[in-house]
Amino acid sequence: MFRSRVSRLAPLAPLALIALLVSSFGCSTPPPVSNNINPATPVLNRIHQSGILRVGMSGDQPPFNAKTRSGVIVGIEPALANALAEGLGVRAEFVQMPFGELLGALETGRVDIVLSQMTITTERNRRVAFTSPYFVTGKAILTRSEVLARAQTSEDLDITGLRLSALAGSTSEDFVRTQLPSARLSTTLDSEQAVRLVLNGKADAMVADLPICIISVLRNPGAGLVAVSSPLTFDPIGAALPAHDPLFLNVVENFMLRLEGSGLMAALTQRWFNDPGWLDEIPGPAPTPAPTPAEEAASGRSSDSPWRITE
Repeated sequence: MFRSRVSRLAPLAPLALIALLVSSFGCSTPPPVSNNINPATPVLNRIHQSGILRVGMSGDQPPFNAKTRSGVIVGIEPALANALAEGLGVRAEFVQMPFGELLGALETGRVDIVLSQMTITTERNRRVAFTSPYFVTGKAILTRSEVLARAQTSEDLDITGLRLSALAGSTSEDFVRTQLPSARLSTTLDSEQAVRLVLNGKADAMVADLPICIISVLRNPGAGLVAVSSPLTFDPIGAALPAHDPLFLNVVENFMLRLEGSGLMAALTQRWFNDPGWLDEIPGPAPTPAPTPAEEAASGRSSDSPWRITE
């Protein structure tokens, strides 16, 4: 399904691990970052001079990052950011923006690092540096059609007229455009809007990383949503860092290596994937009732899915 980096060394002391888990509840979005930042300034110098590690994230990719009703950004990646900032002797400040703007913000120095469930790709790596992955997942679909949910390969979904939604600027968008050319794609600024298209009957399925699909099912009980049981692709997720700054890359990569052996990722995975209590704090798209037979007939669809998956 999906996995985090595997723990191999001695675990963190219980009190330290508890503190880091508590830190997964982050801070509210800060004021806009100054436009006077010089992206050529070494990142470590900039961080230590300001006492702040500016972390870019979308704030709408639970359980990796999400904003609570009170405006606090929480999740696996805020916890990682807080742990990294603590190791640097500074504090983390979360800069929220649409996913498609994150790399541009990193390149211009508006943020120091991006932790936002970002898949490591060759195209992105031409622009920025990446650490080794701290999580591995894959593409999946969220749908109301049990027939579509049985898809096992991309060929099963390359259907003429199939309406799909995906996050703009994401590898999910790239996946649809390259692997599912027969489908009709609608891109959205955030994952919540992509889910809403499915809930409102304006998309037959959303393409996203498997954890997002699973969490979307949990956030919308009674909405008839289902997700594929296993990912369609292999997608490593890493921290994005400014290009041409080897010292900062070395610092963060060493942090990731310590993270692997600390037990923190295993604890965070347990906390955010197996304990659904935090979902009550996250506002989600209101479930939309399934369309009536008359509405489906008017739209040219029927309650029996028109899509057929070859077994």
